Amino acid sequence: MNIQYLRNLVREFAALPGETEWLEFKCNFADPKAIGEYLSALSNSAALNGKHFGYIIWGIEDTGHAISGTKFKPRQAKKGNQELESWLAMHLSPRIDFKIHEFTFDEKPIVLFEIPCATHRPVGFKDVEYIRIGTYKKPLKKFPEKERLLWSLFENIPFEMQAAKPDVTSDQVLKLLDYPAYFDLTDQPLPDNREGILAKLISEKMIIAKNGGLYDITNLGGIMFAKDMNLFDRLSRKAIRVIVYRGKNRVETIREQTGIKGYGSGFEGVTSFVNDLLPENEIIDQALRKNVRMYPEIAIRELVANALIHQNFIIRGTGPLVEIFSDRIEITNPGIPLIDTQRFIDEPPQSRNEALASFMRRINICEERGSGIDKVIFQVEFFQLPAPQFIVSSNHTKAVLYAYKSFADMDKSDRIRACYQHACLKYVSNDFLTNTSLRERFSIEKKNYPMASRIIADTIEKKMIKQYDPENLSKKLTKYIPFWA
Repeated sequence: MNIQYLRNLVREFAALPGETEWLEFKCNFADPKAIGEYLSALSNSAALNGKHFGYIIWGIEDTGHAISGTKFKPRQAKKGNQELESWLAMHLSPRIDFKIHEFTFDEKPIVLFEIPCATHRPVGFKDVEYIRIGTYKKPLKKFPEKERLLWSLFENIPFEMQAAKPDVTSDQVLKLLDYPAYFDLTDQPLPDNREGILAKLISEKMIIAKNGGLYDITNLGGIMFAKDMNLFDRLSRKAIRVIVYRGKNRVETIREQTGIKGYGSGFEGVTSFVNDLLPENEIIDQALRKNVRMYPEIAIRELVANALIHQNFIIRGTGPLVEIFSDRIEITNPGIPLIDTQRFIDEPPQSRNEALASFMRRINICEERGSGIDKVIFQVEFFQLPAPQFIVSSNHTKAVLYAYKSFADMDKSDRIRACYQHACLKYVSNDFLTNTSLRERFSIEKKNYPMASRIIADTIEKKMIKQYDPENLSKKLTKYIPFWA
C-alpha cells in the first residue's frame, strides 16, 4: 500500500476526538489472544458502521492521541512456535484477509492492522464473535440487538458491491481491468482520457472512489472484466474450469483448462472453446453432407450463463465447472437454487447476484428473465435429445445435457422427464401437451400412439402433469398441463 496514504491515515485518525467502534489505538500492547479478539470486534463493528475496514494502530496514545511510536513488531512476534500473523488467521472464522503495515511517521515506528469488514456472517475468533460497544470489546452474543442488525446488514450488502481489490491507484485499475471490453460490450465510445474511463467505471459500480485518490475494484468489476482473475484473491477460484474426459466417467482426463478473463470479456471465448470440444454428427441433408454438433450451441450458452449468474460466491474453494463426457455434459455451479428445479421453466429466476445478472443480460450474455431455460428445452426437443436433468446436492447445482439416444434406448425416467418438460414448455407458450404433440417430441409414428399414452400415464402417476379438463371423456382430444398450473 502507498506509504503516503498510510501516513495520511495516521494523521487523520490521530486528529479524531477519540477511538471509535471501528478504530483502536495501542502503544506497545502485544497480547496475541486479545489482538485476535480485536480483529473480530473491529471487523464486525466496521460492518455495522458502514466502513470497509476497521483498524488497530500501534504508536498512537489513547490520551491526547500523541504519535509516540511503538516497539511492537508483529512480523517478528510468535505465539508458541507459530508466527503471530499465521496464528491469528488460523483462529479467525470466517477467514478475513487482514493486512499488517509497518512503516514510520516522523521517524517513529507505526504498526497498522487493516481489517476488512465482515461481509456474509459475523467474524469470530476461537469460535467467539466479538463487537465493539463504544470503545470496549464485548462478546456479540451478549448484545442480541447488535447481532440482529449485523445479520440484516449482510442481507443488504450484495457480493457484487464488496471489494475484490481494495486501495488501488488509477494506474492499477486500468492495468487490472479490461476496460476496452466494457466499452465495447456496452456499445459506448471509449473516452479519450483517464478521468472519463474512471468516471464510467464508477457509475457502473465496477470501482468505488475513496479518499486519497485510491479506488476499490468491486467484485462486480473484477468478476466481469478482470484481465487475469488470478490477480484477485477472492475471485481466482471463480473462473470457469472446463474438463474433457475419455468415456463416461472421470477416470481419464483428456484435457483441462481454466479461464483467466472475467465473465464479460471472456464469455464468448469460453463458450466457443466448449463448443469446439464437442463431438459432431455427420448428416445428409438434401444430398449434401454436413457436420452438426451433437448439442445445441444455444443450450450450452444458456446453461453456462446460468451457472455463472446463479452461483453462490460465498462458498469458497469452488467455482463453475463444465465437464464433457462421451455421453453427456455436466455444468455445475456452487450453491443451491432459490427456486425448485421443477419450476425452472416457468418461474422468473431468482438470483443472489442481481447486479451481475442484470449486467449480463444487458450485454446479451444471457436471456431476459425466465426465457433462458425455455430456450434450452426448446433446443433439446428440436435436436431430439433426451430431456436435460437438473440436480441439486448439498452445496451445488448441476445441469446435465445428454447426447442423442433413440427412443428405445431411453429409460422410463428419461421419458417421464421429457414429458413433464414438454408440458411445461407448451404451457408457457399458451399451448397444451397432447398425445400428438408428445409423439412429435419423440418422433413416434402415429400408429404407435399407445406408446405416447403410456408415457403420459406414467407422468400422471408421478403427479408431474394433470388433465386440463378432467371432465373431457375423449382420450383423443385430452389436453395436459403441468401439476403446478
